[in-house]
Amino acid sequence: GAVIPTIPLYGKAIGLSSAANGLVISAPALASLLLSKSAGNFADIARKPAMLWGMLIIAISDFGTAMAPSIIPLVVARLGLGAGRIISESGERGMLADLAATIPELRGRALSIQQVVIALGIAIGAPAGGFIVEQFGPRASFLCVTAAASIALLLYSLLEETISITDEKPTLVQSMHSSEDFVQMQDGMASNNADWGELIKDPNWRSLSLYEVGAKFGYAAKLASIPIIAAATLPGGAVGAGSLISAAGLSGLVGGPVGGFLSDRLGSKETVLLSGVISGFALVSIPFALQMNTPDFLPNGSAFIASVLIWSTSVSAQVPASNAYAQEIAPPGSTATAMGLPRASGDAVFLVAPFLLGYISDSGAAD
Repeated sequence: GAVIPTIPLYGKAIGLSSAANGLVISAPALASLLLSKSAGNFADIARKPAMLWGMLIIAISDFGTAMAPSIIPLVVARLGLGAGRIISESGERGMLADLAATIPELRGRALSIQQVVIALGIAIGAPAGGFIVEQFGPRASFLCVTAAASIALLLYSLLEETISITDEKPTLVQSMHSSEDFVQMQDGMASNNADWGELIKDPNWRSLSLYEVGAKFGYAAKLASIPIIAAATLPGGAVGAGSLISAAGLSGLVGGPVGGFLSDRLGSKETVLLSGVISGFALVSIPFALQMNTPDFLPNGSAFIASVLIWSTSVSAQVPASNAYAQEIAPPGSTATAMGLPRASGDAVFLVAPFLLGYISDSGAAD
């Protein structure tokens, strides 16, 4: 959350163009896409090593970002960040799946806690990052997240492994003892891999992948289009736009628990469908909301604000529901690998969505 308002400012500070900034922003998604399946395979052998190595790479990459003097080392650092994230997140997803499986009747609500924590992190980190940039410059925020990643690495080291380690599924630490152990680790990865080609033939996994594609398009719109529309529509201009984006981020505090509760009561698949219909309707309603006449007793742009908040809240509700559904249908022993398929689909779209939405926006403005 702390670097959300920082990356464009940092790029400007070292003399990057808008196009180069776009490359920097997209670099983590590219690395995540390329490493998604391998990271899932690794995490399905043991969760904790994936989390530790991933977080270590994140800390190094954030420090490298802070020290980067030009575009090339900066892009390398951001690629490293994407690699660290996908490795760490694969372990995290796997560990959450292991823990949630011990209380299947509360799976949705257990997963919603993570959504709440993420929303809190963004809500606290974004304004904190802005303050740090104002006081100490853009590099300082990346040093702060380096420290935060280092603390997370320490906390991860205190966790217990949730996979029962056997000779067929050695951890990374075990694999370092000898070349024979390393071969065993590779054999374990090969024998427990989920075949994405087979998974994508399943309509359930196709649906989850399409959901992730839509979610990433929505997130790209949140970054590329909504702030511009909000600044032109809401009282206060950029300040009003910033307030709306912060409120949309905080909507996870409501949507996450609601999605988790409904997943446990109605079913995860049903909750994904319901929240998807609501989020789609809210997103499509935004152009119409912008054309509505606002009553005198309401501030300008109220209908637009309502559409954005309903959209972001329903998307937040989808996250624990979709994660719960993916865990329920994942092949045994390949949870992290299988759950990486929808994530990779979304990352692929996010590589082009910001540029596509920007082009559409510019074309509309030109017309």
